[in-house]
Amino acid sequence: MGVNKIILVGRLGKDPESIENEGKSMTRFTLATNENYPDGDGGFKEKVEWHNIVAFNARAKACQKYIKKGSNVYIEGRNATRSYKKEGQTHYITEVQVKDIQFLDTKD
Repeated sequence: MGVNKIILVGRLGKDPESIENEGKSMTRFTLATNENYPDGDGGFKEKVEWHNIVAFNARAKACQKYIKKGSNVYIEGRNATRSYKKEGQTHYITEVQVKDIQFLDTKD
């Protein structure tokens, strides 16, 4: 038995992109997380990781309505790999499928 759970807190890299198909909603966006580490000279460096995020149905609609590029969010989800064909070649992409999302920005 294994566990596939991811927790991320970060900022959106671009506005969410949504698709409606046969009554189902899907929203995709990128999320940046950062980590500071010692550089060996007494200072720190920052490493940024980018994550592909996908939300479905009610969560997808909430993302489209409440977040935009730069929004700060907390996400719980699972890793999922999918494939697609482009110009005859199969490509693979790993995404985080959202199970829970919290919008962390304060309201204006």
